[in-house]
Amino acid sequence: MLPEPSGILAAIHVAPAARAPMLAQQQVRAVAGAGLEGDRYRQRQGTFWREGKAGLQVTLIEMEALEALQREYGIALSAAESRRNLATRGVALNHLVGRCFRVGEVLLQGVRLCEPCGHLEQLARAGIKRGLVHRGGLRADVVEGGLLRVGDAVTPL
Repeated sequence: MLPEPSGILAAIHVAPAARAPMLAQQQVRAVAGAGLEGDRYRQRQGTFWREGKAGLQVTLIEMEALEALQREYGIALSAAESRRNLATRGVALNHLVGRCFRVGEVLLQGVRLCEPCGHLEQLARAGIKRGLVHRGGLRADVVEGGLLRVGDAVTPL
């Protein structure tokens, strides 16, 4: 029996190079051990990319965190501006650190929290670092590749 999905994939974004704008996608291929096709980290060009460092292949953020940022701090930040690859709804990403989970047909391994940083504030806007502490998302690696599609189920294993 398969576990019940706890959320959905609400948005997908990739950036072709470090500091480049995030581009919305309806679907993207995840490559095991490498990341998302068309994204800066898959191409080893991300700002924080380091050879062999875990947790640089995919980043996720909860849409609920972005909504709370608006509600609590008055800062509107879109999923694209968050610079995270995947935006989810209905799943507690912090609980997926150290766990495997599926997004559609893709198997991901949660590695660590994706805390906001000064670099993100420079690219987006001031104040988001404080407003997203401990809810800035999740860094994950691709264990089993496949196609990710907006609307896919997010299922912790």
